[in-house]
Amino acid sequence: MTLAPSRPAAYDRADWSSAFRNVSTELVDVALQPARGVIPAELAGSLYRNGPGRLERGGQWVHHPFDGDGMITALQLEAGQARLTNRFVRTEGWKAEEAAGRFVYRGVFGTQKPGGLFANAFDLRLKNIANTHVVRLGDQLLALWEAAGPHALDPLTLETRGLTLLDGVLRPGEAFSAHPRFDPGHHGAPRMVTFGVKAGPTSTIRLMEFATADDPATGVRAGQLLAERQDSFRGFAFLHDFAITPNWAVFLQNAVAFNPLPYVLGQKGAAQCLASRPGEAGQFWLVPRPGSAAASRHPRPLQIPAPEGFVFHHLNAFEDEASGELVVDSIFYADFPSIGPGEDFREVDFEAIPEGQLQRCRIDLAGAADDPHAAVRTTWLERRCCEFGMVNPERQGLEARYAWMAVTEQERGNAPLQALEKLDLRSGERRLWSAAPRGFVSEPVMVPRPGAVAEDDGWLLCVVWNGARSASDLVILNAADLSEQALLELPLAIPHGLHGSWVARPPSGGSAS
Repeated sequence: MTLAPSRPAAYDRADWSSAFRNVSTELVDVALQPARGVIPAELAGSLYRNGPGRLERGGQWVHHPFDGDGMITALQLEAGQARLTNRFVRTEGWKAEEAAGRFVYRGVFGTQKPGGLFANAFDLRLKNIANTHVVRLGDQLLALWEAAGPHALDPLTLETRGLTLLDGVLRPGEAFSAHPRFDPGHHGAPRMVTFGVKAGPTSTIRLMEFATADDPATGVRAGQLLAERQDSFRGFAFLHDFAITPNWAVFLQNAVAFNPLPYVLGQKGAAQCLASRPGEAGQFWLVPRPGSAAASRHPRPLQIPAPEGFVFHHLNAFEDEASGELVVDSIFYADFPSIGPGEDFREVDFEAIPEGQLQRCRIDLAGAADDPHAAVRTTWLERRCCEFGMVNPERQGLEARYAWMAVTEQERGNAPLQALEKLDLRSGERRLWSAAPRGFVSEPVMVPRPGAVAEDDGWLLCVVWNGARSASDLVILNAADLSEQALLELPLAIPHGLHGSWVARPPSGGSAS
């Protein structure tokens, strides 16, 4: 795994699919040594990862890996040393199915209970699988799954404390996004900004902003709700991610329809009942953040037509003061990628599904009032298939020069993600680190160096599936030039996962944020 130029793809599907397995071991505080390189001494904190860790029960495989039970992995780094802990989230569904030795719940992405249609029809219970993201808020970790509430975990042991209502902020069963954004201080102090969606013919978004650190001067506690608002929109909302700026929370409502009948009748999972509306574009929902200048100018959100395509993830957004435009960078797919009832996710044909490509949308807020359809201009930033993009956390909501993302080894077309890219958003210059041919990357996490001035001064951390070892590696790269700093061979096989976060070790006597 070295810095390498782009070359024709050469991967073995068996290497890629070998990551889909059940994790049978929970490790506790295991010391790790680099197989290559040296862990930077200044890199102090914890990398948390979440993703499906159980994909089979009683001989039956999930229909889609997104239906697998959530497992948290914690990699603690300090003074050039590393330690590993992993643990399943003890949700009520996980405990029930562990005791039964089989699936007891239907999965949102198509997994059915044993017993055929008769057993699955009209069973509309949701199993909160807590498998999508993990973030620190106050004195607890939150394991997130966007269709239900968060599970609280102990940040050190990963022990499940149980579902949390966040000191009464949430109602029982209320949805809580699995993709919060961390505001570095646009409103005076860092915040976690997130949302919940109640979807239907008319959908309601609840925007929430939480303190991420204690403030003795004001008495604000980490985890305290600082601001919120609710807005309703016509149409069914399918929202996984959003973006923030100092003034706006930016949602892109994809042009999708939801027909619940096959789900109710036990024929499909709920997510399989989503379908793109051919010939229709999505819509930007621009929600003024509470307490911002936009909130006083716009009591109601702005609704502006979006480009055609489907978006899971946004890279970033910012307000261009020179032009007055709101700029949103998002990964667009030509259509909603899905796995049908008769397909095996381990045999997916990458060439048959659309690739994600990074596109910039410039929204003319002033002109939108006169002609909403002419208010958006688009340019491609990256045509190579990509996913899981991020900017330096200190540039969240501001114009950033650099982006880091997972990309395919090949220049064009769809394929497994096997490389990490640093993209200069101004010049278009690219740097690539490749794990091919037998390595497959996950979401990279950019960690700024303490006290850094340069935007790209820090490290890039990524868990990589190593097909040669049938296990996972942690790679630490220099964020500026993608040179390898260290590679740790983990004593654990972590299936292809979803999201993760970095929590810096606080200064002596401080509290983590």
